Amino acid sequence: MKRIRPKTIAIILFLFAFSWQIAGQTNILFEKENFPPEQKNALKEAIKEIKSGDKYFYDDIPVYSLAIEYYLIANDFNPNNALLNYKIGKCYLKTIQKTKSIPYLEKALLLDPNIRPDIVYLLAQGYHLNLNLDEAIGRYNEYKGSLSPHELSQLGDEIDKKISECKVAKEMIRNPVRLFIDNLGPQVNTKFPEYGPYINADETVLMFTSSRDNTTGGKTDPLDLMYFEDIYISRKIDETWTKTTNPGSPLNSYSHDAIVGVSPDGKHALIYKGEDKGGDIFECRIKEDGSWKLPKRLPKEINTDFHESSASFSPDMKGLYFVSDKPGGFGGKDIYFSELSIKGNKDKLDYEDAVNLGGVINTPYDEQGVFMNVDGKTLYFSSKGHNTMGGYDIFKSVFEDGKWSLPENLGYPINTPDDDIFFSFSRDGRHAYYSSFDPDGYGHRDIYMITILGPEKPVVFQNDYDYLAFLIEPVDEVVLEGKVEIKETQIAIVKGRIMDAVTLSPLGGVIVEIYDNELGRLVASFESNTRTGEYMISLPSGENYGFGIKAKEYMFHSENLIIPPSTIVQEIYMDIMLNKVEVGSKIILKNIFFDFDKATLRPESAAELNRLTKMLNDIPTMKIEISGHTDNIGSDLYNQQLSEARAKAVVEYLTDKGIFVGRMTYVGYGEAQPIALNDSEDGRQMNRRTEFTVISK
Repeated sequence: MKRIRPKTIAIILFLFAFSWQIAGQTNILFEKENFPPEQKNALKEAIKEIKSGDKYFYDDIPVYSLAIEYYLIANDFNPNNALLNYKIGKCYLKTIQKTKSIPYLEKALLLDPNIRPDIVYLLAQGYHLNLNLDEAIGRYNEYKGSLSPHELSQLGDEIDKKISECKVAKEMIRNPVRLFIDNLGPQVNTKFPEYGPYINADETVLMFTSSRDNTTGGKTDPLDLMYFEDIYISRKIDETWTKTTNPGSPLNSYSHDAIVGVSPDGKHALIYKGEDKGGDIFECRIKEDGSWKLPKRLPKEINTDFHESSASFSPDMKGLYFVSDKPGGFGGKDIYFSELSIKGNKDKLDYEDAVNLGGVINTPYDEQGVFMNVDGKTLYFSSKGHNTMGGYDIFKSVFEDGKWSLPENLGYPINTPDDDIFFSFSRDGRHAYYSSFDPDGYGHRDIYMITILGPEKPVVFQNDYDYLAFLIEPVDEVVLEGKVEIKETQIAIVKGRIMDAVTLSPLGGVIVEIYDNELGRLVASFESNTRTGEYMISLPSGENYGFGIKAKEYMFHSENLIIPPSTIVQEIYMDIMLNKVEVGSKIILKNIFFDFDKATLRPESAAELNRLTKMLNDIPTMKIEISGHTDNIGSDLYNQQLSEARAKAVVEYLTDKGIFVGRMTYVGYGEAQPIALNDSEDGRQMNRRTEFTVISK
């Protein structure tokens, strides 16, 4: 036997390794001559997998997530085919795992630079999404340089926009937003996709869309074999989100149902259904027993034969912002606004003709994901236009002095080069809820909460070294400063419960009317929660409000609420106790005002007096006493005369409104019946009051 010398062995090993290196850089087609005979059956199986994947890849509506499953099996057999690597890379680019596209597209380009005309462009997109921005710019320019004059005329603007997006991204990454990102946890998130989160004004109700195995009807969509979408609900109790529930029919149907908006009080859900007319918006409301009513398609002022999607109520429920791609806009999907009002039947909302928000907000590109903050002036929305980092970015614009401000990009990492859409913001703008994919999450897409910390505070140097802080628990983001208040909104969230004054049992379905006392006009009308008696309303601060509460078999009740001006969101709790209509029942009329030291009724009193007039008309047998009261400033005689004159002025007003004078008496008690001590201004203010007492019913 001939002995091979060591030098010869080394040469053979080198040639063997070099042949594999060459093979690794050579485009190997799925043909039998490229594989040994013993791999014949495996080759057939690989070709079969490619054909199965091609059915989804080349379909009229491609399903890339399914195609990729077949392609990866074939790639295990032969990882050195340019076309297969191209297809896998493109599939990943169209799924939530976009950054996985890069190695496959790079390999496809290495194996065959001419495998497809758009290979360089797709690779540039992969780099862009992965924040390899200089590489992306280089590849975009390379692709642009390869185009013919005709192709350049068609694609040049699009490529230039991509390059501009990369430059915007570089700048935003240099100045990131300070924030925390927290997964909402297994009570909300599952192995299935969760997305499109929306919260009510006080962050106690979370509604979102998911494709889970407990979908209503239990069926899957034949197009992508995923479960039909349903709307899910979680409620926050003691700062913890409860396990989500599927409310089932009628909120959800056997087809796709997606939440696209929630009213500030959480009682109205805006639902997207895409079965007909290109996709329409429906409204669904909570019934008195806490279940949901049948969804109703919004009228022709909103829905058209085109595609209507995202929508958001204004906080006062007097308007609807929504997205449509109907003709006549600035291009693609635009944001519109429709005024609405309650007429006749309180369950019916009437919509006015929609108005385009204009060229400051809308662009030649798509706008989507509209969300109006509870301050009634800060609009959040997603756009592919403006100064985006790529895809959709989240912007905000403020309506002041009759115009919208220039949209502001919320910055990185809230925004990324991928599509950032369907965010829901807390009332003060400090929290944002959104959906994202993370390999360390619970499965597909999860719902996260962002806590925005605001700009970093300047470092203050001190000579005292006694106080040192050490980080004892790990967090997702390294942040050195505490939370900073964002001083932008001027709104107050007023909430509480309406209860029986004796039993303290909740009173549901109670009508609450809120008036602007200075303007003398109704600003809101709603009902308390049927089961809990709870209510909630967002109101601009710096105003004088009168609350009128009416419930069957109960005395009319009023509250005066003066909300001081504020640059931050205020939260005001106000429980309301109602007394039943009984002889001797006494009510303080808290929204009757007089000129200083006079018996002249101020205009702000009109709404309260009109409510009292209505109650007397509704109960025509009731007789009442109107009494006036003062503090202890001044002589006893003067106070008695002033209080009597004020009570008389109220009776005269009611008489002028048609109430028979024989049903009313008036009396002035002066300072004789205080309800608080007169040793403070607050106490004296409480004692200066007008009351009515039921004499008979």
